[in-house]
Amino acid sequence: MIRVAIKLCRAATSVVSLPTPRTTGRLSLSLPPPFRLLHDGINGADANPVARQMINYAISHARSQKSDESYAQGLLILEQCLSTQSSEVPDAENSRGLVFLAMSTLLSERGDFSEAIEKLQRIQDLKHSSLGIKVAAMEALVGLHLELGQDDTSTVVADKCLELVEKDVPKAGGGNPLVLSVRAKAAKGFVELIRGDLQLAETFLQGREETEGSTGSVVLSYGEFLHATQNLSLAKEIYQKVIQGVAENKDFSDLNAVAACNMSSAEVLLAATCALGQLEAHMGNFGGAEEILTRALSTAEDHFGSHHPKVGAVLTCIALMFRRKAMQERSSSLLIQEGLYRKAIELLKAPQLETDDREAKVDRRDIVALARGGYAEALCVQQNRKAEGEKMKTWAEAAWRNSRLSLAEALEISESSSKVPVIDARTCRAL
Repeated sequence: MIRVAIKLCRAATSVVSLPTPRTTGRLSLSLPPPFRLLHDGINGADANPVARQMINYAISHARSQKSDESYAQGLLILEQCLSTQSSEVPDAENSRGLVFLAMSTLLSERGDFSEAIEKLQRIQDLKHSSLGIKVAAMEALVGLHLELGQDDTSTVVADKCLELVEKDVPKAGGGNPLVLSVRAKAAKGFVELIRGDLQLAETFLQGREETEGSTGSVVLSYGEFLHATQNLSLAKEIYQKVIQGVAENKDFSDLNAVAACNMSSAEVLLAATCALGQLEAHMGNFGGAEEILTRALSTAEDHFGSHHPKVGAVLTCIALMFRRKAMQERSSSLLIQEGLYRKAIELLKAPQLETDDREAKVDRRDIVALARGGYAEALCVQQNRKAEGEKMKTWAEAAWRNSRLSLAEALEISESSSKVPVIDARTCRAL
């Protein structure tokens, strides 16, 4: 099958009908067809039609079994596709850019962030690719660096993206200048939102949701800003708008919607669903929250596989929802919470509790600290497990890095609380 795909990739002009890869497991009805965002908007001279078809095929095959082998085969197809894009062909650099976006997405899904970042950086060396593709690459770089906890680097990339758009918008080919400017500003606003500067984040995010052609990622970031500032009713409308927009493929109308890695449509849909579930819990609508978060869990499992760390992030949201529900309803769900926290911590690949070095590298540190902090409180109310809970609480407090609120504030449950934590499933960060 791989040999056939490679031969097809070498086709110069004909439109190829590819076989459908074998799939296993459940398929989420809420997710768009695999990786549509990388090619639906690229028409005419923007990209080679065979390259677009091969990208879709490679991504579909990689995700068909969600195994190391299927992802390796998908990347092999993309490598071969990349090698066939001659520099003499007018659309070659856009095609190469799309292949790099596809590669980086597959690599990031498997947790190989360094290679994913390297592929995205190579796009900036393509002198004749469209501005839309370059903005997509820089937006994805911002997202990956945030997920890695490299906030200073993400700031530098976001600033460069703004500078690039301001410089090249007058001569931008293959992209709507207004939309690309909005995306660049939203990337900067998202960085500031993650870093806890809500006032600065607002200047880059407010009003972007009304701009024609705004992508789901742009609108989602504004919704999370509203959520963090407790404008819950408007945030709910924004989240619903994002979910509906992605489901109806409104984001795939042109080149401006190209995206990759944790900024892609599938991850935006997951994040919007997860955020909406958290919001319902914050509003006390626990029945709705459980239903929506369960849907987010199914989406994460369908897209990434049941053992992916992002499944652990959604499980943490569900556990926190049950904790909030138990406290407000004066009921008990300790066994449910404990099971969810334990599974989440396992999937997040949290280090041993004995790892007490505050500077030790902890992947997805925000979520691990929240999961262990919530788990610790569930243990501390049990007299025979209080010592274990206190040890876990000490670790979680040392690991917590959020500048906007303390771990205690993030776990606090009261109507008078002035702050609520919002877990962004794209980057596995707490706002």
